[in-house]
Amino acid sequence: MNPKRGKVSIVGAGPGDPELITLKSIRAIENADVVLYDYLVNKELLAYCKSDCEIIYVGKRNKQHTYPQEEINGMLIELGLAGKKIVRLKGGDPFVFGRGAEEILGLKEHDIEFEVIPGITAGFAVPGAAGIPVTLRNVASSVAFFTGHQCDNHKTEIQWDKIATGIDTLVFYMGVTQAARIVRNLMANGRKPETPVAMIRWGTLPEQEVLKGTLGNIVAKMEEHDFKPPAIFIVGEVVAYSEQLSPLINQMAETEI
Repeated sequence: MNPKRGKVSIVGAGPGDPELITLKSIRAIENADVVLYDYLVNKELLAYCKSDCEIIYVGKRNKQHTYPQEEINGMLIELGLAGKKIVRLKGGDPFVFGRGAEEILGLKEHDIEFEVIPGITAGFAVPGAAGIPVTLRNVASSVAFFTGHQCDNHKTEIQWDKIATGIDTLVFYMGVTQAARIVRNLMANGRKPETPVAMIRWGTLPEQEVLKGTLGNIVAKMEEHDFKPPAIFIVGEVVAYSEQLSPLINQMAETEI
């Protein structure tokens, strides 16, 4: 490594609750000269920054990008070449729909040191906070994670005929805007309309909202309640077990709608 160059820590901030972040992540934030953070990062975590730390918001939300990914990559490279200690703070885990790999490849090209600090991903933490186990003995032995963005991207189109009945629990990140298409494709490929489903908004946070239904009626329920992103969409028999588990494990003031 060139001693004049800095170091970039690609850090997972967890699913939302500021206490669901690792000690290693906190140490990286405390030592950073610059923190670039995303939309779904809990801003309470920025309190760990030192007083002279430069804090830059680079968040992306539905069709609203503060900076294109290429520009974020360029910022990390520029700051790294300037000898800064940088934290790239991402919601969840950097390698689960977080584009962490893209950023690392750019750093590697410029011989900039980096590390990856994993985070708790929303795909199992958010259902868990709502009392939904993504796997359950004798009910669900397989689970798969998808991003709703795949639903309208022909280059990475989901193979609906394989997943509809071949995987017990399906978890869709950013699934709200594509919910109708997800439902339509799953049912067209054999998933039963009565399959339990849940939408969980702001999971693990005090304002968490849970909308439950079936594959056949969830879209109508979303429209009725004007259910908005960001949310995780869970499909599978495990959703039904939240009726028993949620009162036992959920300590937050959850709103079920």
